Amino acid sequence: MLPEKFKERMKRILGDEYEAFEKELTFGTEKKGLRINRLKTSPEDFLKNSSFPTEPLSYVRDGYLLTEAVSGIGNTPEHAAGQIYVQDPGAMASVAALDIEPGMKVCDLCAAPGGKSTQIASALGNEGFILSNEYVPKRAKILVGNFERMGIRCGAVTSLDTAEIAKNYENFFDIVVADAPCSGEGMFRKDVPAIEEWSEENVELCAKRQRIILDNAAKILKAGGKLLYSTCTYSLEENEMVVDDFLQRHPEFLLLEVNEKLRAVTADGVSFPDAKSKELCKCRRFYPHRSPGEGQFLALLCKKMDNGAVFKCKNSFKSPSKDELRIIEDFFKKNLTHAPEGRIVKHGENLVIVSHNYPIPERSVFSAGVLIGEVRGKNLFPSHQFFCVYGELFKRKECVTADDAKRYLRGEEIAANSFSDSGFCVVTYHGSVIGGGKMSDGKIKNHYPKGLRIN
Repeated sequence: MLPEKFKERMKRILGDEYEAFEKELTFGTEKKGLRINRLKTSPEDFLKNSSFPTEPLSYVRDGYLLTEAVSGIGNTPEHAAGQIYVQDPGAMASVAALDIEPGMKVCDLCAAPGGKSTQIASALGNEGFILSNEYVPKRAKILVGNFERMGIRCGAVTSLDTAEIAKNYENFFDIVVADAPCSGEGMFRKDVPAIEEWSEENVELCAKRQRIILDNAAKILKAGGKLLYSTCTYSLEENEMVVDDFLQRHPEFLLLEVNEKLRAVTADGVSFPDAKSKELCKCRRFYPHRSPGEGQFLALLCKKMDNGAVFKCKNSFKSPSKDELRIIEDFFKKNLTHAPEGRIVKHGENLVIVSHNYPIPERSVFSAGVLIGEVRGKNLFPSHQFFCVYGELFKRKECVTADDAKRYLRGEEIAANSFSDSGFCVVTYHGSVIGGGKMSDGKIKNHYPKGLRIN
């Protein structure tokens, strides 16, 4: 049951469209989508090998609508191999407003569970740098899991207040995404607790927090950079009012028009009596009665000037010991065709490969690069992240059928049919790495993490 005050507010916003909106929200069914991850496969190969019922979304590169319900998609080999990210079609729309090029530096300030960050990383092609920040540590761990599954090597995951990010990276990023925590009105159809928790007081509290997040986002964006502000809610207080207030306090920013494909599936932003900006119509609203998917709001802004980039975070990387380097290099020679590109460094107690030259914060870092593994005695035991990200470099690859892939995902041993020599190997499905193992006596000992295994 939709709250009466919410319905009154939406009638004022939608006018004649309200009846269609309420009907879709009340009686319509949730629409699901998936996005193909170019870091692990190509759209052509995925669609050729997959049986998922899909149709392309016109406004999202590599985005597809699931035309029929698919149960257990998170337990499929395609998902485990990082070929796809299951994502609401409306949520994909936000990043579709950006022109992302390989080599860019991007920050996602409120990143968990990782839909927008992984969408950005796929567009970067693992060239450049993405800092994905999530304030809630438990959710940051989920973000790390999606980074490793999707094969992302050009990023770091932190769990910090956005104010601390602002202190460390002044005027630095080409793109900043602020998908701010909100009252969640756009999720009412699929999230009943969001309806129960809704109140006008909570809307106001969210709007205050969003203003702070946007102020911090402004500090870390360089001149000419793009700031994407988005929410999954409909309220004016959290959307156009936040944007209007931001523009008045930040004259160095201007509101941009989004691309034509995105405009075709969204509604104009809504003005209000006290609005100072005359261009709020450039904001976009994604409604379930207009396009398949849940509610979404976005505003694309550009920064006109700054005072030059300033790094305030110290270099938190250290050099591994000579013994650690020797053991790692010996592992590479025995198991890989060649060593991965990047620096081998130590972050805390973790041995990682870093593909960029930028500093990261000293604390609350959940992922500082690609975790190589653990040195035990004179041997290196590779991490699941290393298998997933650098799997194409392994000399031993076992390409499995769907049945063997499912056995592997359950934690079972599988036969090694593609090679006979002992050593570490990767298990692949249609060319994408699911995980790793160690070959011995014709069997691959399973190294798929117990916490990820399918019952």
